[in-house]
Amino acid sequence: MDTIVSLEEAVQYLRYELDDMEDEQKQEIESFIVAAHIYLKNSGCTLKTDDEMAKLAVKMLIVHWDENREPIGETKKLAYGLQSIIIQLQYCYDESSDTP
Repeated sequence: MDTIVSLEEAVQYLRYELDDMEDEQKQEIESFIVAAHIYLKNSGCTLKTDDEMAKLAVKMLIVHWDENREPIGETKKLAYGLQSIIIQLQYCYDESSDTP
């Protein structure tokens, strides 16, 4: 699957050091990247490789899942800012055509 956020970008956004991470940790972050793309596409978002808002949404989902690993209990809802970005990505349009 092609992704708009690389492992290096995700790790940097998480404020981790790639060189200090074990292979298992890297694989987990990579799975978050793929899952974030699927999550956003399933919610009707348009993901373009040059869209910084889409990249930010992927990164924010990765942080959310990294910080909220418990399947039950104290898991937090998605941040309001992320919810707003997802809504905008669902209704984004091609700027060159000025039509939704």
